[in-house]
Amino acid sequence: MPKGDKYNYLNNKHLVKRCLSYFKQYKFRIFIAFISMGFVAAATAATAYLIQPAMDDIFINKDREALFLIPIAFVVVMLVKGFFRFFQSYLMNTTGLLVLENLRNDLFQKIVCLPMNFFEESQVGMLMSRILNDVMEIRQSLPSFIMMIREVITIIGLIALVFYRDAYLAFWAVLVLPLAIFPFFYFGRKLRKLGRKNQVKISDINARLQEVFSGVKVIKIFANEKLESEKFDLENHRLVKIAINQVLHSELSSRIMEIVGALGIGLVLWYGGAQVIDGRSTPGTFFSFIAALIMLYEPIKKINSANLTIQRAFAGAERVFEILDSPIINVEKGGTKEFDLPFKELHIKDLSFSYTSSNEPVLNNINLKVKAGQKIAIVGPSGSGKTTLVNLIPRFYDPEKGSLKINGNPVQDYSLKSLRLNLGMVSQETFLFNATVRENIAYVHQDAPFEDVKKAAETAFAHDFIEGLPEGYDTIVGERGVRLSGGQKQRLTIARALLKNPPLLILDEATSALDTESERVVQMALENLMKDRTSIVIAHRLSTILTADVIVVMEKGNIVAKGSHKELLQNCPLYIKLYNMQFQDA
Repeated sequence: MPKGDKYNYLNNKHLVKRCLSYFKQYKFRIFIAFISMGFVAAATAATAYLIQPAMDDIFINKDREALFLIPIAFVVVMLVKGFFRFFQSYLMNTTGLLVLENLRNDLFQKIVCLPMNFFEESQVGMLMSRILNDVMEIRQSLPSFIMMIREVITIIGLIALVFYRDAYLAFWAVLVLPLAIFPFFYFGRKLRKLGRKNQVKISDINARLQEVFSGVKVIKIFANEKLESEKFDLENHRLVKIAINQVLHSELSSRIMEIVGALGIGLVLWYGGAQVIDGRSTPGTFFSFIAALIMLYEPIKKINSANLTIQRAFAGAERVFEILDSPIINVEKGGTKEFDLPFKELHIKDLSFSYTSSNEPVLNNINLKVKAGQKIAIVGPSGSGKTTLVNLIPRFYDPEKGSLKINGNPVQDYSLKSLRLNLGMVSQETFLFNATVRENIAYVHQDAPFEDVKKAAETAFAHDFIEGLPEGYDTIVGERGVRLSGGQKQRLTIARALLKNPPLLILDEATSALDTESERVVQMALENLMKDRTSIVIAHRLSTILTADVIVVMEKGNIVAKGSHKELLQNCPLYIKLYNMQFQDA
């Protein structure tokens, strides 16, 4: 993922605008929440107002009518406040959950459509953290923002009340309010930075966990459980350290706000108490004033708390919209032309390619023609560029120079879906989803009839072992097919390719990781798969490609020779060397 000035385009204005764009479609719900918020603020001020007649009329003047009416009025005010507070909270929290759903959907849809080099530069755990944790923070942004507005309205109402009760006393009470601005902004900035660090560290831990659990077999074979535990302890300690720092700044902010409030109330108690003693004010007026003042400082604290939540939301939003809005992280784009069947020819001309992480070219000036019905084999030592070359055909990557055409059209002209649906690929790295056998075979056609799935399995020599599984075709294979052997997994991927029925097939060392017995069965399945199809085969074992129409020999990103097996044994030293290495014992 690009580093450097990645936050330059993610300023507060942009983040607010992007966050609000997701809430915009729920504007009616938000409008109702705003109306409810007004009633809550008015009810809060009314509660403080009722204290004065309660004190003066009931406790001092002993008015029995007031004894009947004021408690009823108080209950009605609290009922109104409770009803609208519930309504506002319910609407805003459910709106936040709906926004959470939409954000996660958009983020996943973009990430899954990004090019392969993005995934090579990004850790899986980090991407999971963006979708799960960072998006969760954004959910809180608008409810907290609404709460800030509600508390501001409440403050306005309460300030109006205290000035109505005693303007001179109110002046001294609110004199200290500007002091509350300092923790609001100072600690807000601090917590924004800490929130960003916290999200990054959670992302790192997710990536670490994903890597450890995926490679647990390697950890166990090297008896390195303790080492991995120590590494996790260190990462976990760093996360907790950041969280402790967040708690420290959050609590400092709240306590400073309380001290500011205490200063204001202290001034009021001194001056207002003197007025009551001197007879210039009634106890009811004074306690109504004090109640309003105490209520006044409470929403200020809530605004501060909401600001801290919003700052954390901004920290999450930066990481989410860094992907969604980045000018340099773009989804794959194909052309508009549909792949025209039948397949006639693949023509690679003067093609060169290098990965972004390396300055050295992986492929140099490659020229190759593959005609319909041919079986083309590619051989060469490790690192010669064989897999990279075939990965350019489905446009997992695009060449830097040269062209790659199918049926006379550049592959860039085809829509990605039509191009890839007409290519089949079986590699040594088998991947199965944690789903049933049937769902894995029918991955390309989820609604494929069972008979078609069964036929593909039979052709791939997989039907017999599938029938022997506990629930047959409905057996869950486990993550990455962990409950199956290597040969079984490979036969399921071949069955999957058979059901796809592509005109052009790419086999990338599909049997290199198998034992001899499994290889024999899988090779028979591959022969069935290649039958009546154009095939490009990357071969580790030369015995599997001796009958290929053309064998392409590669070394260090270059094609050094092309020809039949017999021709290469006569004029290609590298092929002779590879052949002798594998067959000299025989």
